[in-house]
Amino acid sequence: MCYNNEQILFHRERQDKRVEQSPALKTIARIRCGFPTKFGIPRQSGLVQELNAQIIFEPEYRNPDAVRGLEEFSHVWLIWQFSEAVRENWTATVRPPRLGGNKRMGVFATRSPFRPNPIGLSSVRLNSIEIHPQLGPVLHVAGADLMDGTPIYDIKPYLSFTDSHPDANGGFADRHLQDSLLVHCPEELSALLAPSDRAALLALLAQDPRPSYQNDPDRIYGFPFLNFEIRFTVQDQTLTVQSIERKNEKGG
Repeated sequence: MCYNNEQILFHRERQDKRVEQSPALKTIARIRCGFPTKFGIPRQSGLVQELNAQIIFEPEYRNPDAVRGLEEFSHVWLIWQFSEAVRENWTATVRPPRLGGNKRMGVFATRSPFRPNPIGLSSVRLNSIEIHPQLGPVLHVAGADLMDGTPIYDIKPYLSFTDSHPDANGGFADRHLQDSLLVHCPEELSALLAPSDRAALLALLAQDPRPSYQNDPDRIYGFPFLNFEIRFTVQDQTLTVQSIERKNEKGG
């Protein structure tokens, strides 16, 4: 269907009025996970399935009836806010990390957090639903790419018959689909973590959490994970864990 200029203006006026009447988005829940900062978080959901997290509803939405039937689904969509990237202005192009941080792409061709509306979309596995005596329904999920405390606007079931497109073209993102590092972590360090947390950390490190434009073999990178501070170096395609320290051991 084609519209002439008069029709376009008419529809735009109607849409403007609707936008003015639209209610503000409400935070219905927050995620609880092992990432208190942005550094180290997987670049996309589902890349590190070993990462576990919990979705805690805000008091207003702790009604078990709201999740009735959700246990039948294996995955859910999370619609959430890039809470660390809220800004008044926006730019038409961004620098995707996987392209080395020195090549610009249109913001709508990327999943950059710096968008006109700081809204993220993630598909995660739903492991279980717990009815907590104080917190109400708690969703236990895996494979999330959110920072601890991230506001969640909505939760929807993932439908494989319409949401999955195996023949889809991933554009420039496909070029780095198989990128990974060989991870070396001394046994005395990895033993500090519980087995499930150890597996999650090693899978996360293999994804290379560094910005792609940083490639200094002498630099020691670090980020907090759960109650630990992780330090590592990268030379060629090998990541070596230098230290794993409990935060309270450092006075934190």
